[in-house]
Amino acid sequence: MNKIILITGGAGFIGSHVVRQFVTNYPQYHIVNLDALTYAGNLENIVDIATFPNYTFEKGDITDILFVEKLFLKYNFDGVIHLAAESHVDRSIADPMAFVLTNVIGTVNLLNTAKNAWKSNFEGKRFYHVSTDEVYGELHNLDEFFVETTKYNPRSPYSASKASSDHFVRAYHNTYKFPVIISNCSNNYGPNHFPEKLIPLMINNIRNKKPLPVYGKGENVRDWLYVIDHARAIDVIFHNGIIGETYNIGGNNEWKNIDLVKLLCSTMDEKLGRKKGESEELITYIADRAGHDLRYAINASKLMNELGWSPSVTFEEGLAKTVDWYLSNWDWIDHITNGDYQKYYEEMYKIG
Repeated sequence: MNKIILITGGAGFIGSHVVRQFVTNYPQYHIVNLDALTYAGNLENIVDIATFPNYTFEKGDITDILFVEKLFLKYNFDGVIHLAAESHVDRSIADPMAFVLTNVIGTVNLLNTAKNAWKSNFEGKRFYHVSTDEVYGELHNLDEFFVETTKYNPRSPYSASKASSDHFVRAYHNTYKFPVIISNCSNNYGPNHFPEKLIPLMINNIRNKKPLPVYGKGENVRDWLYVIDHARAIDVIFHNGIIGETYNIGGNNEWKNIDLVKLLCSTMDEKLGRKKGESEELITYIADRAGHDLRYAINASKLMNELGWSPSVTFEEGLAKTVDWYLSNWDWIDHITNGDYQKYYEEMYKIG
C-alpha cells in the first residue's frame, strides 16, 4: 500500500460514496473509514466494500483526543479526507452545542493530531476538509453566485459551525504551513441519503401517501449536485488540488423547493403507476424555518477550468437514478425508520 488515507464520516451519506470511490479506484491505497456511527452513520451504506482487502473500518469519535491520537499512531496516515460532521440545519437549531462539539472541536482535534503526528514533515501529506456552501450565507439576485472568495456570512448554527471549522483549517495552514485543501459544495442528492433530508423524505412520504411538508411557499432555491459527482470531485481535488486553495463544487442545477417537490411527485406517480397529479395533492405548506436562507448557487468554474472536473449527469438524469435506487431499496429506508440499521451496523462492527 503506497498511501494510507483516513476518511472521516465514511458511513454517512456523502462519506460512504467517497469511501467507495477511493477503495474501488485505488487498490494500492489503504482506506481507513472512521465513523462514530451516530444516527446518520450506517454501515449498510458500504456493505458492498466491507470485505475489500484495502479497506478498514474504525468506530470512534473525532472529539475523543486519545482515540484519535492512537489511531494516527496505529496507521501513520499519509492523508486525511475529513467529512465527519453534524449537518442537518433543523437539528442545529434545536441543539447547537452538538454541532460545535463535532464540527468545530472535532475538526481542531484532527488538525492538531495530524500536525503532531506528521512532526512538521509535511511532504506528501495533505489534510482535505470538506465543507458546505452554506457558510457563504444567502443570495438574493439571480446573477449572483458563490465563488471561493465570497465573504462568509453563516446564518444558522450549522453553517456557523462549519464556517468556524473552515477558519481553523486555514489558520493551521497560515500559522504552521500545514498542508490543507478545502472544498465547499452545494446540496447533494442520490442513493443512501438519510431520509430526514428533503429528497428522500419526499420520496418516502409519496410512497406512503403521507403529507409532503414544504417550508413557507417553497420559494427557497438550492443548487443540487449528484452525490457520486461530488465523490468524483473530492477524488480530483485530493490528488490534484493545490495546497492552501479552496474549490467550490456545484451542479449548476438551481431549483425552487416547490418545483423540485412537484417534479418528484410527477416522477413518482409515473414510476408507481398512479394517476397524474395524485401525489401533488399531498403537498402541505408549513411555517417557514427560522433563518431560512433564500438562495444558494455555486460558481464551480475554478474547479472545472483548473482541475478538469464537471458533473457527469444532468439533474433530471440524476434524480431519475435516485428515484430508481429508492424504488429498488425500500428495505434500506425501512431499516432506518424502524431502527433496524442500528442493530445491523453493530453486528457488522463485531464482524469487522
